[in-house]
Amino acid sequence: MTNSMRQQIEGDLHDARGTAKEAEGKLTHDPDLEAEGRAEKVAGIVQKKLGQLEKLIGK
Repeated sequence: MTNSMRQQIEGDLHDARGTAKEAEGKLTHDPDLEAEGRAEKVAGIVQKKLGQLEKLIGK
């Protein structure tokens, strides 16, 4: 598995975990958990984009 593909998969996992945490935070009215979920979701999106960029430039 290439590094770019691994980055994209890990990004997807962070995105999914962040979405779940954000939803759990909304349901339990826990603003800290909701914020943590949003941050992890954004980190996942960034990691996914880095993987796509690596694939594009052929690293």
